[in-house]
Amino acid sequence: MAQALKLDAIGTLPRTPASDLKRLGWRGVMKTVSRTGKVVVTNHNEPEAVILSADEYAAIVQALADSGDDAALDALRRRFDQRLAALQADDASERLRTLSRAPVRLDGRVKAGSGF
Repeated sequence: MAQALKLDAIGTLPRTPASDLKRLGWRGVMKTVSRTGKVVVTNHNEPEAVILSADEYAAIVQALADSGDDAALDALRRRFDQRLAALQADDASERLRTLSRAPVRLDGRVKAGSGF
């Protein structure tokens, strides 16, 4: 029996600013992912990326495979492969360093604690 694919709207997912990747490090952000299964990384409060746990990703892929919708699964694989290729590009590490060195803009709001 095929499992129904339930995808949450991006606006309902837990969020974390991109600055947390620098401040808390990968391990800190992954603690949020381990609690929630997914987290939206924002830049200036705009969604930029969604980090999924491996279990969450596998569930999406399995639900797509079970649905018999090969076109949707192929499209998902192509998008994943494109994003992975960007991470494997020769300039990927320098782009990440540049992003990490950029000043954090808080738009006048103080952010403290782990629940933002």
